[in-house]
Amino acid sequence: MANPTEVVTPTATPPPGGGLREVGALAYPVILSQISATVMGIVDSAMVGRIGATELGAVGFAGIWTWTTFALFNGTASGVQTFVSQAHGAGDERSCGAWAWQASWVLVPVVAAVALLVAAVTPELLRILGPSPELQQAATAYVRPRLVGMTGLGLAFIWMSFFRGIGDTRTPLWAALAANVTNAVLDYGLIFGRLGLPELGVVGAGTATAIGEWIYGGFLVVAALRAPVRRRFHTQLIAPSRAAIVRFLRTGSPIGGQWVLEMLAFAVFTTFVAKMGDRSMAASQAFLQLLSMSFMQAVGISVAASTLVGRYVGAGDPASAYRSFGSALRFAAVLAAVVAVVFLAVPEAMMRIFTDDPDVIALGVPLVRLGALFQMLDAVAIVASGSLRGAGDTRWPFVVQSLTAWTIFLPLGWFLGVYLDHGLFAAWIGGTAHVGVLGAALFWRFRSGRWQSIQI
Repeated sequence: MANPTEVVTPTATPPPGGGLREVGALAYPVILSQISATVMGIVDSAMVGRIGATELGAVGFAGIWTWTTFALFNGTASGVQTFVSQAHGAGDERSCGAWAWQASWVLVPVVAAVALLVAAVTPELLRILGPSPELQQAATAYVRPRLVGMTGLGLAFIWMSFFRGIGDTRTPLWAALAANVTNAVLDYGLIFGRLGLPELGVVGAGTATAIGEWIYGGFLVVAALRAPVRRRFHTQLIAPSRAAIVRFLRTGSPIGGQWVLEMLAFAVFTTFVAKMGDRSMAASQAFLQLLSMSFMQAVGISVAASTLVGRYVGAGDPASAYRSFGSALRFAAVLAAVVAVVFLAVPEAMMRIFTDDPDVIALGVPLVRLGALFQMLDAVAIVASGSLRGAGDTRWPFVVQSLTAWTIFLPLGWFLGVYLDHGLFAAWIGGTAHVGVLGAALFWRFRSGRWQSIQI
């Protein structure tokens, strides 16, 4: 019989998974990493903008179309995170490295081949798209060296997804910082002819970014092959497996499709904007770079949500997966609200980061104010999309995002901005409506719990 005077210490109950602290611990290195990666584009735009409005517009126009061309492959590569996080959650660490290699076997050769093809036809493609001849010339000069970096960027996406899948968000941060320091130094030297380097203008901007992207990818591959990582997660080189590649593509390719159709809508929209004039294109590019400051914070939180949802799905704990989504959404909402305050308070100062042209600033200030709302709605869509990706639910978001981009964003943007001739601000109202509807749809999908029945 137990002694009634004995003090019994209750067993400590571990806190439930998916809390705000757990999301934050994973998210903050990713947020810093994403912001660091965004800085690469901001630095390019800020420095090139000092050359002229046409050059700033050209870098934005060429950059969006280049990213669109490779979004299918980079988005598919991000599917590695789904497989790795679920394997990690299920205790199957030995299979984690294999998924990154299977993705590398199928994606890297294709990215390299597409880069060579696009480099050969760039002038003709730009002529068909129809911006001003001056913008075409500057865009061609930027994009050709820029394409050299796309294979390195593809490697970076694959191995970044591996590290995030195992819950290591710091290694990609260090890789991004190394790439950005390289890019910033080379931008300064190659755009303006400083540090003993030739003055190459927009060609220098493309070259600096390409070198930075190869450093990004190379850093991550070397980090994955370190002995501790190799022993635990079996990251040594393995032969391609047809069955594993097919399984990976079945889940990863809808993510790539979602990315490319979304980006293609943005690229077509940008083509509308470019035809409004070089200054409209310059203002839109500056606005996009400002949006990316908020976008990348939301992406960082989304990556943490994807990792945790995948981990808890693999561990058979859907309640913690739900909590991970809710915590990530609250975290993203707070950061988006801070950005909204900044956008509303000092929109002109934000535009002056990129240009001193008064016409470009006048076009951009209303956009920055609209961006306060845009980025808050976008944060919901990004976090919900990442959470669904972690659960392996990739096909439904692909369909919904494609539909909203092509039935709301483009038609409404064209109707208000081009057909009714209300200009740049009115065109971006279409984009704001798109992210609002998309965010609501993806939020509903995760809360519905349909992802619990999906097997990858």
